[in-house]
Amino acid sequence: MQAQIQDIVTAELAPTTTATDPGGLAAAVYAGGRLAFFNYGFADDAAKRPITPDTRFNLASLRKIFEATLVALGTGRGELRLDDPVSKYLPELRGDYISRVTIGELVTHTSGLLLPTDHPPWPDQTFSRDQFIAMLNAWTPHAGEQPGKQRIYSHAGYVLLQLVLERRYGMPIGVLIDNRILKPLGMTSTFIPERGEDNRAVMTPQIMQRVVQGYSDQGVPIGPPGNQQSYYDFAGTGQMFSSARDLGIFLRACLDGAVIDPDLRAALEMTERESFRVDDKFGQAMAWEHVRLDGVTVVDKPGGLNNASAYLGLVPARKLGIVLLANRGEYPHEIARYRILPALARL
Repeated sequence: MQAQIQDIVTAELAPTTTATDPGGLAAAVYAGGRLAFFNYGFADDAAKRPITPDTRFNLASLRKIFEATLVALGTGRGELRLDDPVSKYLPELRGDYISRVTIGELVTHTSGLLLPTDHPPWPDQTFSRDQFIAMLNAWTPHAGEQPGKQRIYSHAGYVLLQLVLERRYGMPIGVLIDNRILKPLGMTSTFIPERGEDNRAVMTPQIMQRVVQGYSDQGVPIGPPGNQQSYYDFAGTGQMFSSARDLGIFLRACLDGAVIDPDLRAALEMTERESFRVDDKFGQAMAWEHVRLDGVTVVDKPGGLNNASAYLGLVPARKLGIVLLANRGEYPHEIARYRILPALARL
């Protein structure tokens, strides 16, 4: 079986990371109770620094999975409820619409809030937390939209979710994720960097040696690493870094969590359950998406920035999954959802 896995994954990934493509790719596959790693290209083209399973990439919106897991953990431990209105924790949210939105609606993208480009003037490098709260208080949805009645992918919702979690627990989101998820799983290469005065990630020289240089899909360097402004990280949905090896640990926990803390195992299972059916092919869970294909249901989460692409996909019924981490924008991660995972599920 391992040889078949190797052949399927290599046949799909190798053509996407040729010598003419910028950067490279790290992948981890969990199948048959084993992890396998696949590495292509360079973490830094100029320095010819090769990608390894321990190279660190920007996870982009894969970070939402970890924030969703915090919500599930808190729910399981009785520390918060999915039907809690966000105004319970942030009473400064007094707007007619936003005060009715619940934690559960934020975590499942059913709040009615939109992508940041639909909330001008956010994002902007000088946009503050107070301005964000004021924007939410003034928010008026499109006609017919109500909290919990539609699925609209929203960065704003997860920025707000982070503020709720930080207020509930009295500590930064990075500390929460580290203490409640990363340390219990032994994920030692995953982190949310601290922010400097200009709101950009602070990277030590030791970290920089293992972090990729990011590229546009046309091969233009965008960086240096950590220098890409993340407008959400006064309250964040991006700028979390990890490696294929560390996310392989997370894959194993999601698919075969027998050896992990029971509360954390239950939380991971909770995040994967579909909670909003969009149509006969697509559904939404807590951060995760459900895609029903012929003979297989894929539970996954893509992420992307203009210099990074990330993907984490599961087939829980077969206990198999895949991680893709690329240091370029617009990497075609759909091949994992529509080709690699279905092919592996047929083995």
